[in-house]
Parts: sequence; structure tokens; C-alpha cells
Amino acid sequence: MSTPSPDRRLARGVQRITSSALGQYQSAVIRIGFSVTYLLFLLRELPHRHEMYGPDSPWSWGMGKQLISGNEAFSALLWSDSTVWFEIVYAVALLSAALLMLGWHTRAMSVLFMVGVLSLQNRSIFLGDGGDNVIHLMAIYLVLTRCGQVWSLDARRAARVARGTPPEGTGAGRPVRNVAGAVLWVVLGLVLVAGSVADGFGGTWWLPALFWGMWIGHGAWWAVNRYAPQSEPRTLLDVIANLVHNATLVVIMAEVCLIYATAGWYKIQGSRWQDGTALYYPLKLDYFTPWPALSDILASSGVMVMILTYGTVVVQVAFPFTLFNRRVKNVLLVAMMCEHAGIALLLGLPFFSMAMIAADSVFLPTVFLVWLGDRVTLGRQLLFSRADRVVPEQRRSGDEEAPQHSGSGGHTLVG
Repeated sequence: MSTPSPDRRLARGVQRITSSALGQYQSAVIRIGFSVTYLLFLLRELPHRHEMYGPDSPWSWGMGKQLISGNEAFSALLWSDSTVWFEIVYAVALLSAALLMLGWHTRAMSVLFMVGVLSLQNRSIFLGDGGDNVIHLMAIYLVLTRCGQVWSLDARRAARVARGTPPEGTGAGRPVRNVAGAVLWVVLGLVLVAGSVADGFGGTWWLPALFWGMWIGHGAWWAVNRYAPQSEPRTLLDVIANLVHNATLVVIMAEVCLIYATAGWYKIQGSRWQDGTALYYPLKLDYFTPWPALSDILASSGVMVMILTYGTVVVQVAFPFTLFNRRVKNVLLVAMMCEHAGIALLLGLPFFSMAMIAADSVFLPTVFLVWLGDRVTLGRQLLFSRADRVVPEQRRSGDEEAPQHSGSGGHTLVG
């Protein structure tokens, strides 16, 4: 067999990255992971939201406004100091995180999710940790990905339309009208106009350009899909979307590698990491010991502390160099996820760990994710089929018991 020429290999590579969105399952896991992480965080801090980001925050609205004017960051919370406006922004952040997790109108929800994350985090920049920084970055990257092609309500709706079974309520033979999408597009356009007129984008040029580009792209995509679904403009839009998605996925991978590489090399320079005792000290801090007894047991073993300390450095430094060896990469990936699970348990940092595990999932093998999705689907089918069997049995038993209780005022099961 002849070896393909360099030009042919280049053509195949270009065709591959333009004809499809790579890493569909990985991007879906990232979408679900980060939206769940931020949703749970917002729900946990719901009673304290006013003190963290609202009118009762020690970092006052005026101080935040002054800081934003200097660093050109974006925060919709600084458009107004009204309590009602704060509640609206917080509710939008909660709702967009929940709908992004479900994959309902994923592109629009990813934009609203990014707006919620940036608005809250830039309102009080001194709150948060490394996990918040990762969420901050990934919220921007998710806008540029096609993260709703699998494991989403959008994917289920598209599959139904492809099978010729339109969603409920459209009726047989009627065209599928995406009313919710059109309403979202109009509402977001009005918000963009108001934000642009009021100069509410932090004085930057790239953020309004991104928002307006996404908004115009949404409208163009809808128009082409409706009036020319098999045309060349439709193919061109797909190619552009695939290129942006694949490039963003590479950026996410590079970002994760950069996080681990810098963290590992900085640890090497520390004397406590060099002598293998670094893990001992956080295990003795009350603030980082949700389970004091468990922390004391681990800290009492010098050998275990040394192994975990050196192991953390080795895994973080070595991981970027193992990406071209699938087996070694998968082993270190499992080790890093276990490490973050341990951080959540021992140091009481669940949201940091969830954010890092969600970022790590970009390197999970597609075969494993497909297998995992099949297992989840099978479990859901078994659960609902069991529930469907229980209901008829209850109905039959109720029908048999009804004559016995009808004269005594007892309860009967009604189907």
C-alpha cells in the first residue's frame, strides 16, 4: 500500500476539523460539570447572597464601580445598585445554570451563564478561590463550543425532528416552530441594545463584539435553517461553528495543562514540598478540617503524608507530558480526579474540586463516556419500566379491594 502524500494527509486533517465538532461527549461533560458546580454553589450561598454580592456586601457597590472603571471588567450588577436588580441578576444566574445543565437552548443559555458568572465574580473580586477562576474562564469558553450536541434537550429535540416525530404540541404534519428560541433572541437583543446604549460592558471592545456576534449568528442560523436548510450558507455556518468549537476545545486542553504545569513547578520551588511535609500543615488548620478525626489519622502517618505530597507534585508536573501516551494519560487522569475528590473530603473544598474534575473531563476517553452514557440510559429505562409495572399492579389491587372498603368509608385507588 502506498503511503498517503503530505497534501492528502493535510486535506484529510482539514476535512476532519471542519466537517464535525470533535469531542462532543467531552464538551457535554464540561457543560454539565461546570453548570452543576455553579448551580450548587449559588444554591448553597442563597441565604448569604446579599452579604457576598449584594447591597450588604462589605465591598460596597461604589467601590466595585470604581474598580470596574479601572480594570474594564464586566459586571451587570454594577449597572444599578437596586436590590431588585440584584435579585434579577442572581435569579438569571441560577436559572441559566440549571437550563445549561439540561441543555435547553444551549447556546443562549451558555451566554447567560457567562453573564451570570462574570457579573457575580467581578462584583466582589476578593471572594473565591482557584475553582472560581477556572469557572470564570470555562464560562467564556463554553460560549464558543457546540456543547449541546449530545446529552441535552436540544439533542433530543433534534433527534425527534430527524426521525419525523416532532415534539409534543406541534401536531402531525405541522412545521416545528421554535417559539421559545425566537422569544429568547428578541429579549436578549433588547438587553444588548440597552447595555450598549448605557455603556455597560466595562469599557471593553471584545465583550460587546462577542455578544453582538453571537446574537447576529443566532439570527442567521435560524434564518438559514428555516428557509435554506440544504444550501451552501448552511454548510458554511456548520464549518465555521465546527472550527470555532474545535479550536476552543484545544484552548481548554491547553488551559488545563497550563494550570497543572504551573501548579506543579511552583510546588517544586517550595521547601515544604521538597521535604515532603507540605500536606501536613493544611491538615492541622481548623478552617480546612471538616473531619478532624480523619485529618488527624492521615497527618499522624509521616509515610502517607510524604507519599501524597510527592505524588501530587509528580502527577501535576508529569501530566502534560503524557498526553501522547493514552494509557499513561488515563492513569494520571484517574489519579488527579481522586486527588481532587480527596481535597473535597479532607480540606472541605467541594466546589474547587468539582470545577477541577469538570475541567479534567476534557481528557476522558470517548469510549468510556459512551459506555457511561449507555449505562445511565439503561438504568433510567429499568427505573421507569419498573415504575410502569408497579402502577398497574397497584391499580389491580385497588380494584380488588374497592368492594371491601366502599361501605366503610375507606380509601380506594383510582386509576
